[in-house]
Amino acid sequence: MAGFPYFPQTDEDIRLMLNRIGVSSLDDLYADVPADYIYKGEYDLQDAMTEQEVRSFFEDLASRNPRLTVFAGSGAYDHYTPSVIPYITQRSEFLTAYTPYQCEISQGTLRYIFEYQSMICTLTGMDVSNASMYDGPTAAAEAMRMAVVSGRKKGTVLLSKTLLPHVRRVVETYSRYYGIKTAYIETLSGQTSADGLKELLCSGDVAGVLVPSVNRYGIIENLTGFADMIHEAKAMFVLYCDPSTLSVLRTPSEWGADVAVGDGQSLGIPLCYGGPYVGFMSCRKEYMRKLPGRIVGQTKDAAGRRSFVLTLQAREQHIRREKATSNICSNESLMALWVTVYMSLMGPEGMKRLNDICFERSHYLYNELLKTGKFREVFPGAPFLKEFVMEPLTSVSGLQKRLYDAGFFGALETEDGYVSFCVTEKRTKEEIDRLVATING
Repeated sequence: MAGFPYFPQTDEDIRLMLNRIGVSSLDDLYADVPADYIYKGEYDLQDAMTEQEVRSFFEDLASRNPRLTVFAGSGAYDHYTPSVIPYITQRSEFLTAYTPYQCEISQGTLRYIFEYQSMICTLTGMDVSNASMYDGPTAAAEAMRMAVVSGRKKGTVLLSKTLLPHVRRVVETYSRYYGIKTAYIETLSGQTSADGLKELLCSGDVAGVLVPSVNRYGIIENLTGFADMIHEAKAMFVLYCDPSTLSVLRTPSEWGADVAVGDGQSLGIPLCYGGPYVGFMSCRKEYMRKLPGRIVGQTKDAAGRRSFVLTLQAREQHIRREKATSNICSNESLMALWVTVYMSLMGPEGMKRLNDICFERSHYLYNELLKTGKFREVFPGAPFLKEFVMEPLTSVSGLQKRLYDAGFFGALETEDGYVSFCVTEKRTKEEIDRLVATING
């Protein structure tokens, strides 16, 4: 242990622990790992450096990251982040705060979680929202588990094939280890098939149905009649949403959904090479006690002043593990604060204007790409807001390389062999024209 001066365990401590579990060395703990996967060389670690050298070293590493203009979406969107958000969230009372359990010393944390919940309810039209979802896919998986718990003897959940692939995969993983059966609703003209849903509901074993509001093709789904069919089968209707679009699209409540889930990343959280993001979940009040995570409520203290407390705590830290609604432990409230500041800055009119710009510029790109003669329409006339797919009439890998070399990230290939593009309010007409000129070659 001489080479690890900051480890508190002594050689004697380690020997006693190994004896207790019946192995002779630390290497034995990795006996089930194939030898080819165990690194046997020396780590390429730098020698000690001064502070200035460390800064220069990491600046050099950062400079190797490609700085591309993003025309891609697929669940992670390059929306603008107002500069005041990082300033507010990096204040020490927010950045270092973790647990909201001690209400007498965590009123600031509890208040912004309460405000976050209130704003999510306003966006979705639902009665109650929780906090501390990791991201959109895990929020969807938790909602499907919630549906099975509420459905009692029913053990099947239906997933639309128009859901984003990573959402489907996460739900499948959760379902496998919870013993939940999954089945898929077919697509029709790029949207969830109502007839396909009706057929699957006839089994009588469906506890929940998960469909997107805006699907993986960027199409705004028409969910007319879905709620009636699902509720007639006594199943839970869960809608996966991009929250930034809910200021202009029909809300989950208006579609008759019981639960709304999604990823809050589109509410001003930078792409950040994949994280951290924040999931949201809201529902009708009759399902409130089934919500995982935590719920902050408003009350009054002994002096009659407005104050905040954890109202419902159904995680395994608070009650017996087998009765917990979730095993989510980490506190995602820093990112909840981020999107709360974003929504308060944007306001209803700002959110609507943002979507107007996305709509105008994405349709402009769509039409310009068709003019190149290198793409074919896949779903003519299907409504989209900021993201769309096209059938490429040229090599996808060649197209992607040409865009990358010109400083663009776009033309993501889908499972069907299409390519997708996304245009947010950050993309200018000049950037769109340069993208099209690059493709024209």
